[in-house]
Amino acid sequence: MIRHIVLFTFQDAEGRTRKENASLVKKRLDALPALIPQILKSETRLCAPETDGANADLILISDFASREDLNAYVVHPDHKAVGALMAPLRTGRAAIDLEL
Repeated sequence: MIRHIVLFTFQDAEGRTRKENASLVKKRLDALPALIPQILKSETRLCAPETDGANADLILISDFASREDLNAYVVHPDHKAVGALMAPLRTGRAAIDLEL
């Protein structure tokens, strides 16, 4: 099993605040498990309110049965659409893939 963990940092952009952009992306990421069958489990969380602005805004933790399933997720059109939405909103991304 592969656990895919990604931290995102956002900015004020497109008429929304940093926190509003993080919330918008969270909603889109939360919809992906119903659209992409390779996702076994997925959880997104927003950074706690009143936390230091240096922290990331959003974490995504997703589980996949195999590296091949993770790779299929990466190129899936619905995943790519969320990535396109995020591109002008985000200022940072850090990821790690763990074998469980």
